[in-house]
Amino acid sequence: MATRDPRTARPNRVAYRRVVVPLALDGESDVGVSLAAELAAEARASITAVIVIEVPAELPLEAHMDDEEAAARTVLEKARAIAARHGVRLRAQVIRSRARGEAIVAEADAAGADLIVVVAPRTGRPGRHAPLFGKTVDYVLRHASCRVLVAAPPRRR
Repeated sequence: MATRDPRTARPNRVAYRRVVVPLALDGESDVGVSLAAELAAEARASITAVIVIEVPAELPLEAHMDDEEAAARTVLEKARAIAARHGVRLRAQVIRSRARGEAIVAEADAAGADLIVVVAPRTGRPGRHAPLFGKTVDYVLRHASCRVLVAAPPRRR
C-alpha cells in the first residue's frame, strides 16, 4: 500500500465553479470580493457580484432611486477591478427587491452558484441568546441551496 508524504500532500479542495458575492453600498464589500476572487482564481471559476437595492414597500419596485443606482455602479466598478487583479471574470447584477436575503438566494439559484461569500459583522453579544448575524445573512444561511461562506471581521472594541 502506497503512502503519501505529508510534506508534499495537498489537502483535498472543493472546486467552486460559480461564486456569488453580495455587495453592500456602504463600502464594506472589498473583503468579500477579494475572498471570492481568491477562491475563484484557484478553480478558474467566475464570480457574480450582486447588489440588492431594497425598495421600501410604499414605493413601486421600479421607483427612481438614482442615488442608490449611482452608488451601485461605483461599488461594482471597484469589484471589477479587484476581480481583474486576481484574473477572475466578474458578472454584475443589480437587483431591486423588498428583501435582500430572498434576492441573494434567488440570484444564487439562477446563477447555479456553488458558493455564496457573504461579509457580515457579528450582531449578537457573547453569552446572549441573540442571533449572531443580521436577518439577511440568517436568511441566506437558512435558504441557500449551495454552500455559504460567512466572513465576519473582528469585533471592534
